[in-house]
Amino acid sequence: MGLLNTIPPALLLIVGAFALLVLPATARKVGAIALAAIGFFAIRDLSEDAELELDFLGHTLQLFRVDSTSKAFGYIFTLSAFGAFIFSWSERCRLQNTAALVYIGSALGVVFAGDMISWYLFWEMMAISSTFLVLARNTETSRLAAQRYILVHLAGGLVLLAGILLAIHETNSVAFTQEVIQQNTTAKWLILIGILINAAAVPFSSWLPDAYPESTVFGGIVLSAYTTKTAVYTLVRGFPGEEILIPIGCVMAIYGIIYALLENDVRRILAYSIVNQIGFMVCGVGVGTKLAIAGVVAHAFCHIIYKALLWMSIGAVLHRTGKSKCTELGGLYKSMPITMMMAIIGALSISAVPLTCGFVSKTLITAATEQQHYLWAWYALEVASAGVFVYACIPFYTFFNVDRGLRPKEAPRAMIAGMALMAFLCIYLGLNPGHLYKNLPHGDVLAEKASFYYTYIKSFDKVVTVLQMLLFSALMFFILLPILKRTPTLSIDFDWFYRKGAKLFYDAMDKAFNSLNKAAERLVIKTFLPALAQFVIVAPATLTVMLLRPVWRESLDADEKSIQKREQELIARFSSGTFPVAYSAIFVLIFIGLLVLIGRVTG
Repeated sequence: MGLLNTIPPALLLIVGAFALLVLPATARKVGAIALAAIGFFAIRDLSEDAELELDFLGHTLQLFRVDSTSKAFGYIFTLSAFGAFIFSWSERCRLQNTAALVYIGSALGVVFAGDMISWYLFWEMMAISSTFLVLARNTETSRLAAQRYILVHLAGGLVLLAGILLAIHETNSVAFTQEVIQQNTTAKWLILIGILINAAAVPFSSWLPDAYPESTVFGGIVLSAYTTKTAVYTLVRGFPGEEILIPIGCVMAIYGIIYALLENDVRRILAYSIVNQIGFMVCGVGVGTKLAIAGVVAHAFCHIIYKALLWMSIGAVLHRTGKSKCTELGGLYKSMPITMMMAIIGALSISAVPLTCGFVSKTLITAATEQQHYLWAWYALEVASAGVFVYACIPFYTFFNVDRGLRPKEAPRAMIAGMALMAFLCIYLGLNPGHLYKNLPHGDVLAEKASFYYTYIKSFDKVVTVLQMLLFSALMFFILLPILKRTPTLSIDFDWFYRKGAKLFYDAMDKAFNSLNKAAERLVIKTFLPALAQFVIVAPATLTVMLLRPVWRESLDADEKSIQKREQELIARFSSGTFPVAYSAIFVLIFIGLLVLIGRVTG
């Protein structure tokens, strides 16, 4: 592993992605799984003093920086990739596999980048490669969603780039650190906005539920893990303790619940759940204490696991039935029992039920919020935690809802294997929190908590509190089930403003530029150019006639009628561009004479 200790994990996956293009299908699938595994073990063996530097335009680029935070994200990014590629064994799209590996590699590039330039380059590479995962479904809606997706991310990238350039100009440093980022106020806010767009923070969240559900089964799993989590990582790196993030996170946490209640498509419900869960992380970054930051990284780690499991289980249903709407699903427990069990484990984890990974990560953030006396934020997060039960109802609507007569086969074995891996991690980390905590930043504050005894026995009051809250949520769900009955709906959130605003902007620009077009056509095409053309023809003809009239009169002794006839013939030749050789020679001599005269005058 000596060589791997000096090679950025990002390059392993990106270069490997293009190398796999030439391989046959089976070798390509094996290669993708192997690359994810190699990436994991390479990250495990990285020492925290490992680095790779490059001189660029008078600055030192740190392409490779290792610490506990970047390693934690690296672990889960490669683990998630490993499970996703196993799940998608039957995937035959060469371009999609390549795009996924480049996307994952770019995400690793972001978390290990030690300077803002390489960070930005990997950031934009993520945006471009992930767009192909939305396009891969090859439907009209997926193409439109991909267009909006890339436009939003490129706009966010431009805002981010402006902030980075201002920060570099102010500090003359490209280091990716909190001190450099926050040196200039304008740069700080531009960078923060650029990151929050990728984090799907309200009101920039519409791209996520718009794009992710339109991707393929495999694409949805991969997309759910990286873009928003790299945004969380950059917030941890550059903005810990930024208090404005606390209300932003709380709004995200509640906002995701509200819109999930209104949604009919299961994959869109999962998309809104990402916004909800990222809200907890953003709030934790805003609190900024050691416990909060450790909780953010832990929750990002666990969120990727159980969210991948949920996307896999629903993806397996979509793969077998071709359906993803609550009003079209139900009764699948009879024919897809294994998939049902996997979905239930994922739902329990996202609800933070004790003995699952969601419990050991989410409680760290709420505890940190309470310790810092952000009571209003604590209440908001507790309400959002209770509301998260709506996502636990995904298995209900999918497997136990009104029987629609669907009897598909159980998910393929490869899909079951991918789901089983994620389900195992959900339970394993829930039972052994110490194995998660020891890989987190600020692990010293979690030393006491890193045991089953402390988490579930000594802190039994927290277990009881969480169970009471979840049971109350479950009770309210079944009481209100007639009201919460899913119906075919079209939910438009802040996207309404973008869509309306874009149409209004287009109409305004269309009218403005069309008016300019018409004015230009009227003044230039229909008036000026014909006049100019007429002048170009008439002026030389008139001048030539004036010069030749005396010659004709003296040399030819012609009458006035003959001279007028010659004038008309000459003007006609000017109009058609046909002249006798003698006339052309005269024009050339006159032109040369004028050039000589001008040369003498100017000389």
